[in-house]
Amino acid sequence: MFAGKGEAMTTRLYENSVFLEHHTPPGHPERADRLRSLNIALEHPHFAGLERIEAKVANEDAVTLVHPEEQFFAVMRQIPEEDGEINQIEADTYVSERSLQAALTAIGGAMAAVDDVFTGKADNAFVASRPPGHHAEKNKAMGFCLFNTVAIAARHAQKIHGAERVAIVDWDVHHGNGTQDIFWDDPSVLFCSTHQMPLYPGTGAKEDTGVSGNIVNAPLSPNVGSDHFREAFKSRVLSAVKDFSPDLILISAGFDAHHRDPLAQINLVGEDFDWATARLMELADRTANNRVVSVLEGGYDLEALAESAGLHILRLMRG
Repeated sequence: MFAGKGEAMTTRLYENSVFLEHHTPPGHPERADRLRSLNIALEHPHFAGLERIEAKVANEDAVTLVHPEEQFFAVMRQIPEEDGEINQIEADTYVSERSLQAALTAIGGAMAAVDDVFTGKADNAFVASRPPGHHAEKNKAMGFCLFNTVAIAARHAQKIHGAERVAIVDWDVHHGNGTQDIFWDDPSVLFCSTHQMPLYPGTGAKEDTGVSGNIVNAPLSPNVGSDHFREAFKSRVLSAVKDFSPDLILISAGFDAHHRDPLAQINLVGEDFDWATARLMELADRTANNRVVSVLEGGYDLEALAESAGLHILRLMRG
């Protein structure tokens, strides 16, 4: 499944067993087996050089880099007190006893990854976390997501490391409405998204461009494949990131545009995510001193997720 390695980069993977303790109802696509399948893939010898770091829990102040304090407490109030109990926040978003801990640990991992690439401890990093985050708007948890992890990572880069321009590239098959909502009025952050349209959550039109063209949407029609994706990625996403010349590239790495995924109808293969990763790394080498931080979003077919995320991580390691 995985090709041989080339020139090595220093890549860190952030993980924590608490991510397996965020429970959703039986049959829910966003489940702990997603990370278990990825962990099996990472047993391949090609990943022997991957630095695996335990993510630490972030505090409430990290959440409020993006979300109002009341939104943090709104989620906290929904957390059940008893083990095994699951509460429904909205249509398809659920929390269990350890869900808040998992979400805060995802944030902690993403912030530490940003620290690593700015201090030179790593060239790039991948945060293997759940729940995902890119649907979480400023004032709303939705779409399996409690808080917007990648948005918080961007604000952390700006606040702590003085990043003037941060680019967020989201290739999840579902549009990152939360990230768009958060940065709509902020020209210091570029948000680029490829996604199927029409599809949940119904946002992401090409005409949505933000306050200064800092929102770049590249919607894809159902049933298209690699050629359409790569052309949209080159013409819309890569050109925008190149022109923006960011200090950091963040990736909302969803792998549900794979042809095996049950929640959408885009027909990508694992090599497409490898290709997209390589193209972003080329841009990061030019403008961002190789600084790339990738955070897991969607991907609901276990085999497809393991293959695609594995190729993505291997490309981060290979350069």
